[in-house]
Amino acid sequence: MRKPHWLKKRIPPYEDLLKVKTLLDKGSLHTVCEEARCPNLGECFSQGTATFLILGDVCTRNCGFCAVQHGAPILPAEDEPNRIARAVVEMGLHYVVITSVTRDDLPDGGASFFARTIEAIREQGQGIKIEVLIPDFRGDLSSLETVLRASPDVLNHNIETIQRLYAEVRPQADYKRSLNLLKQSKDLYPQIQTKSGFMLGLGETYQEIIELMEDLRKAECDLLTIGQYLQPRSDRLPVARFIPPEEFEEYKKIGEGMGFRVVASGPFVRSSFHASQMFTETPIQ
Repeated sequence: MRKPHWLKKRIPPYEDLLKVKTLLDKGSLHTVCEEARCPNLGECFSQGTATFLILGDVCTRNCGFCAVQHGAPILPAEDEPNRIARAVVEMGLHYVVITSVTRDDLPDGGASFFARTIEAIREQGQGIKIEVLIPDFRGDLSSLETVLRASPDVLNHNIETIQRLYAEVRPQADYKRSLNLLKQSKDLYPQIQTKSGFMLGLGETYQEIIELMEDLRKAECDLLTIGQYLQPRSDRLPVARFIPPEEFEEYKKIGEGMGFRVVASGPFVRSSFHASQMFTETPIQ
């Protein structure tokens, strides 16, 4: 499908991206910005920020929407948490987002690496706020608790799409399991904000979108992101529809009315895009 005018974005000059790219290469670090072919990469890199991808760059799952390579990953690098912490300091970040590939091959799904990365950043002693965007850990409560005990400021887990499309979009995941993870996080550590996000343009209906948002509120999700699905490569799911900006604005208003503390909704919105701004805008309760 030909992209509409509202999905055109200026690419910054390469030299504007070079500082972040050089730091990442020096630390042999991965970012979801690059691996998932995010349309906001240029903007984020040029502004000196990135979303770190831990546990390697090979995922054990093969979701229909995702560009991250699928296969049999190698064992995680033991020094990765410290390398990320050093890069965070060098980049001068005050808010950092840590995510990962899904590692169903690891006993704890990689939860201990999330915890170690949080701890390594905290040891820098600069008051850096930390958001973790975690996989579902196959529903293992002990893995979730491992991450929560490390006290991230935001626990993010993306629901990604409506329940009907899960078999096609997230064949190795489970809709109710993802909702339960968010609810368990809030039950166990209510002081930690929870966050989730989903894509539009995969064939969902208006009523299904509203039901999804209602399910997230029942799980006591605090923060919500809604963005346009863009096909990252030819073997991934095609775009069913490009959603105009005014529809995104409507869903933002509906979400705010449902009780989400902050809703970011727009064609280029992604889970970690302007994450620090979402956190700052969250009302104090």
